[in-house]
Amino acid sequence: MVTIVRFLVGCTLALLFSCKSEPSLQKYFVENIENKDFVAIDLTPKMLNIDNAKLSVSQKEALASFEKINVLAFKINDKNKSKFEVERAKVTSILKDEKYQQLMKFGSGKEGAQISFVGSDEHIEEFVIYGNKKENGFAVVRVLGKDMNPTSIMEMVNILKSGNINLDQLKPLQDLMK
Repeated sequence: MVTIVRFLVGCTLALLFSCKSEPSLQKYFVENIENKDFVAIDLTPKMLNIDNAKLSVSQKEALASFEKINVLAFKINDKNKSKFEVERAKVTSILKDEKYQQLMKFGSGKEGAQISFVGSDEHIEEFVIYGNKKENGFAVVRVLGKDMNPTSIMEMVNILKSGNINLDQLKPLQDLMK
């Protein structure tokens, strides 16, 4: 009995100390998904209404590597301008973590966009697109998948262009860009 109790205590302590409390994009999304200042959208491959028969082999492979897209956008208004600065600083800080490898950056730190990824060049787990504009707000897009690569992302862009996406799902994002 004493051995079982020691084992359970040991497992509990190991779990407590192994959990990282450092910020991550996933935690940031979870913390803000219900926040009224944010718009959150999740897209899965099924929501894209894609006719697989019309896809090339490389497009089918790209689609198979894709799991979902998470979008979290902060829409700025007169009441939340100071909160915008705080939230933008949080996202910028998270993206400075070494696990987010920057591919490109456009504009300045106060206004612009960047594309980063998590994983290795040929085994990318996550693409992150972050854009901000002081008049509108900011958006973080997480493209999640398995063994993605830059070519598969370009194929996904082509698939999205030809997909039959229900644009009503994206209306909150369209409103953000106005």
